[in-house]
Amino acid sequence: MNNKKEQEREELHKTIWKIANELRGSVDGWDFKQYVLGLLFYRFISENIENYVNENQRKAGEVGFEYRNLSDEDALNGKSQILEEKGFFILPSELFCNVRKTAKNNDNLNVVIANIFDNIESSARGTASEDDVKGLFDDFDVKGNKLGNTVEERNEKLAKMLDAIGDLKLGDYQDNTIDTFGDAYEFLMTMYASNAGKSGGEFFTPQEVGELLARIVIMDKKEVNKVYDPACGSGGLLLKFAKILGKENVKQGFFGQEINLTTYNLARINMFLHDINYNNFSIVREDTLIHPAHWDDEPFDAIVSNPPYGLKWVGDSNPILINDERFAPAGVLAPKKAADLAFTMHMLSWLSQKGTAAIVEFPGILYRGGAEQKIRKYMVDNNFVDTIIQLPTDLFFGTNIGTCILVLKKNKSDNNILFIDASKEYVRTTNKAKLSEENINNILSLYKQRTNIENKSYIATYDEIVDNNFNLSVSSYLKITGQQENIDIKKINRHISELIVEENQLVKEIDNIISQLGDVDD
Repeated sequence: MNNKKEQEREELHKTIWKIANELRGSVDGWDFKQYVLGLLFYRFISENIENYVNENQRKAGEVGFEYRNLSDEDALNGKSQILEEKGFFILPSELFCNVRKTAKNNDNLNVVIANIFDNIESSARGTASEDDVKGLFDDFDVKGNKLGNTVEERNEKLAKMLDAIGDLKLGDYQDNTIDTFGDAYEFLMTMYASNAGKSGGEFFTPQEVGELLARIVIMDKKEVNKVYDPACGSGGLLLKFAKILGKENVKQGFFGQEINLTTYNLARINMFLHDINYNNFSIVREDTLIHPAHWDDEPFDAIVSNPPYGLKWVGDSNPILINDERFAPAGVLAPKKAADLAFTMHMLSWLSQKGTAAIVEFPGILYRGGAEQKIRKYMVDNNFVDTIIQLPTDLFFGTNIGTCILVLKKNKSDNNILFIDASKEYVRTTNKAKLSEENINNILSLYKQRTNIENKSYIATYDEIVDNNFNLSVSSYLKITGQQENIDIKKINRHISELIVEENQLVKEIDNIISQLGDVDD
């Protein structure tokens, strides 16, 4: 299976590289990401509609029926049924495969594609799926000059992208061992890492970390009632439950909230790509801490999240928040400069009595004093903290800090807390650390065993936590040796020498420029 997974991944990466090379220098990296994801989505939903109609017609006795060959006029007869089932409608002439066929010779390609996306969105207007489809293509600007200064340039690039994405062997999502969309997003993040930190890397959790979070929450369960992520980004953490359990075993659906417009759109796109019916998900764009959108849907049995680290928020400047039932029990609000524990309290409040929450946390919140210490005391005193897992450094885009997983429960059988040091559970196949399947299984095994294992796991009693002033950092209970890597001193010294030479050269050039400017002033 691993070989197949790597083959599928490699093919996807090659395709994205091919498109990137063809457009090198002509499309900004971050915009390029939107075009690739937008066209991938367009292909997915086109094939999704095709497969749905073909299957129904063939069951009805029309052997060899192909929706792509049907006239638009005849297709409109089934529009209401398709809309009710899928939440959107695409005419046969506007399917990805049919647009691709004539793309190279279509002088109006960019206008045609823009109109098709408008038509897909407007098909849902006035229906139950309107909110789930509205604005899905907002980031896909084919009429502006991001793709080129002339219509010819834009159309040429669009045709190349349609071909490259059309050639990709996607198969059926259920047959793929990788999550194609999530993997494409992750690869694009690594390609444009310099942009990722400031433009969206913080909204993306590597798939393997998502797998670990979901499996911690699921453990031996065969189904969950509903899944929730209050900072859902592109929706990847929610969808791990569909992949592991099967979407039909997430009985009441997928719930998420996201404040960033681009990633909010990606989350909704992701739901459709994974064939999650519009009736079975609710993704809302709004500030979770101030305007939570799912009061009517809580509590949740399964909560997973990687909320933003060190986010500034209004905190106690808003006098109403201290009385908010989500935050009030701790008697104090998370500090204004770091909303991390506000997200944690929100999730704890919405966790069901039999549920589990697995949250990626910035390590500072586990040991800092002040309001954060008081919130930790509240969680420990009420026996909500189940486990803390120290993850390896350099797993996430946009930061190389070793984050932690905080596991919360409301139905613990004792008042001990398990600490796990997983800082050495990683492989390094690229310039980032990664959790392999073996790493994930090792961490889950420690989580399940709940015993003291030297340098790996430790069960701390409530009294120990109190004596340690409610410090919950793993290093306070386990000796963390860190990730040892070979250091080539000669290589470092060589690099330093080169930097000094470069710096001296720069100083000379700057001095030269300054003297020239002085001459101009004279």
